[in-house]
Amino acid sequence: MTNGWVDMKNTDMMLIMGGNPAENHPCGFKWPIEAKRTRNAKMIVVDPRFTRTAAVADLHCQIRAGSDIAFLGGVIRYAIENKRIAKDYLVNFTNAAFIVKPGFQLPGDTDGVFSGFDAKAQTYDKSTWNYAGTGGGGGDSSPHPPSGTAPTAPKLPEKVEFDLSLQNPNCVFQLLTKHYSRYTPDMVERITGIPKEQFLKAADLYTSIRKDGDMKKAGTIIYAVGWTQHSFGTQIIRTAAILQLVLGNVGRAGGGVNALRGHSNIQGATDMAGLFDNLPGYLKVPTPADTSFDAWMKRITPTPSKPAPWDSFNYYSNTPKFAVSYLKALYGDAATKQNGWAFDYLPKVDRNYSWVQMWDDMYNGTIKGMLAFGMNGVAIGPNSKKNIDALKKADFLVVGEIYPDETSEFWKSPGITTDEMKQIQTTVYRLPCAGFAEKDGSFTNSARWLLWKNAAVPTPGDARLDQAIVAQIFLKIRELYKTEGGKFPDPVLNLTWNYSNPTNPPLAEVLKEVNGKALADLEDPATKQQIKAGQQLPGFAWLKDDGTTSCGNWIYSGSFTEAGNQTARRDPSDPSGLGVHPGWGWSWPANRRVLYNRASCDVDGKPWDPSRKQVWWNEDQQKWVGNDVPDFKADSKPKDHMGPFIMNPEGVGRIFGPLAAFADGPFPEFYEPVESPVDNALHPQQTHNPVVRRFKTQDDKYATPKDGYTVVCTTYRLTELYHYWTKNNPMNVQLVPEPFIEISVEMANEMGFTGGEKIKVSSIRGSYIAKAMVTKRIKPLMIDGKKVYPIGLPIHQGYRGIAEDEGKDARTLANLLTPTVVDPNAYTPEFKGFLVKVEKA
Repeated sequence: MTNGWVDMKNTDMMLIMGGNPAENHPCGFKWPIEAKRTRNAKMIVVDPRFTRTAAVADLHCQIRAGSDIAFLGGVIRYAIENKRIAKDYLVNFTNAAFIVKPGFQLPGDTDGVFSGFDAKAQTYDKSTWNYAGTGGGGGDSSPHPPSGTAPTAPKLPEKVEFDLSLQNPNCVFQLLTKHYSRYTPDMVERITGIPKEQFLKAADLYTSIRKDGDMKKAGTIIYAVGWTQHSFGTQIIRTAAILQLVLGNVGRAGGGVNALRGHSNIQGATDMAGLFDNLPGYLKVPTPADTSFDAWMKRITPTPSKPAPWDSFNYYSNTPKFAVSYLKALYGDAATKQNGWAFDYLPKVDRNYSWVQMWDDMYNGTIKGMLAFGMNGVAIGPNSKKNIDALKKADFLVVGEIYPDETSEFWKSPGITTDEMKQIQTTVYRLPCAGFAEKDGSFTNSARWLLWKNAAVPTPGDARLDQAIVAQIFLKIRELYKTEGGKFPDPVLNLTWNYSNPTNPPLAEVLKEVNGKALADLEDPATKQQIKAGQQLPGFAWLKDDGTTSCGNWIYSGSFTEAGNQTARRDPSDPSGLGVHPGWGWSWPANRRVLYNRASCDVDGKPWDPSRKQVWWNEDQQKWVGNDVPDFKADSKPKDHMGPFIMNPEGVGRIFGPLAAFADGPFPEFYEPVESPVDNALHPQQTHNPVVRRFKTQDDKYATPKDGYTVVCTTYRLTELYHYWTKNNPMNVQLVPEPFIEISVEMANEMGFTGGEKIKVSSIRGSYIAKAMVTKRIKPLMIDGKKVYPIGLPIHQGYRGIAEDEGKDARTLANLLTPTVVDPNAYTPEFKGFLVKVEKA
């Protein structure tokens, strides 16, 4: 989230898409309700179903799953056409005025693709996706270097050409206007199924906060995995971000783009590098082509790229400080300037190791084994059959769980005979682990708040804490390297492991290590504050690139200081009344609650809305002050025109994503899901995302309407069940004792179904049997003149069950239906819009 849960109470307008917080985030949903109650805030819900969130909305639009970019693009067009934009914000705080190179072309000019597309390679030459200008050339904006190679450093120009009048036909604003001019209300209706009149109501209501140039009001966009789980999920979120920049909503109390994370610590997992292409704190991984620490830093450290009169903090210019401190945390005294801070010890990422690719590699024999802790890969999917078949080919599988699950029992999944079981040679190890209530540690919630929790009960029986199991594995491997040697033992032998209990590292000690400490006496030259060697660092501003600091994750620096564990604080006071609560837990970065909050003020440093003052320029003190921690260079005077988006080289928000920032385009373009009932109405000759690749094993199949698959299926979650493991709890199973499939009254009437009758849903990959839930919450849609039926499918059921659901469950997985296709930027599977057929069971 750019903002946070509590901040939602400050909003005047909410657009909720791709999420159903009333049912999936019921505790957090109290804050949108608070905004309605105390501010008369309006709520728009756009969802394939009339959910419980929609039930309390001021306006609900039923949308076809996967058509969100068309809707959002239409709203952008409406805002521009009706002059409901934040003009001063656009000009000064975004790259709207930046001029793009003359060779750049939009999909409307090139039959559905951007300039530079190589159809054979399914990739783009992105050289035209750049600003016009001179000089520069540092930093890699590519999040995903190609396999084993470090791309030539993109050359963002140092001095960017610009037009503050926004009239140059090649400035970002004019290109944006041209790009979304095709997203007319009629086109939105053809693609999404939302009637034109209904769409116009939604567009008018959301953009009304900028009617007549008003800048006091703020609107927020709230989303969840209904956006991310598409083959263009990243670009859906990008479209939302562009809309918020056009309306001047980013950095504002009650504004922002707010992701509702699906678990209590998903944010923490990604922060701590639960992604193959990141190191902790979102540092980019080295590749084999990075031959030295200096070469790696040169590739990933950006240099400013801006109009000459403006200023850019370009905070990622500090990347060498973050990286050196990280390597010192990993390798201690073994990391020296002479050996490039032990850069050679770091693994070099030579190919794609994302979730779906990993299962494909196992299927093809490249990956021989897996350790699965808290990840039920068979149930998660996509294409659960392929994952099961992959595990059949593995040498070993280690599962750390609190219950037996579908992954640990893949070998007896439905359809596998006793004779077939005998042929499976995979060795399965099951390790009893600790449940969440049996562990201490921190959660990082959707709002980036780190909150420490204590263990409530001890682990039962032989169950062990996760870190104890990981520690045992590591210590045994290190012992083997010590006694037997190895090809390259140095990274293992030199890894720091200075815990009071090496076999079961206390997590508080781990958090201290993550926070970072001084390795020599330090002094701030401005304030003369001193830190002695061995003391905890107050924050990431103290990090050095000379080896005198260590830090396991720069964005978490400040979470465990000399004052103690900041994440364990529980002071509920909120002096500003804005929901900042600065003493409750700790949020990254720097306990800042709203990112880019400098943008909450105009160019002169005065809040757009004085009644919701977040930060402001204090002329007497000659610095930025506020109710929140200013996300800015504290002494940068407003007249210096430093951009508020300090993590971008440009210093401004990116409406246009230059160079290799995105694999599939510098502006979001609507493409159909890989399985779609219709061709793309914008450009039928280019229906799907052109850079999305399809997997090619025997288990990878993709349907078309010609195959008889015409129904659009989307998956979702229920309040009563928590993914796949609460079905082991009798109380949860009693609440939802059997699975169901949500279908419309019209579909039931046409196909002769009655409520409670068992029906069979089949994709080209598998089938799922459950009772029909006939409801008015879903209705048929007219998509480009064609009637299309949507259905909804809860994800929770599986072939592991207990007595409470005996005989009521077909023991099949929802993700037997879903396709193995992923977003080319984040590699998230397309769970939320695929084709099926429906028939009586």
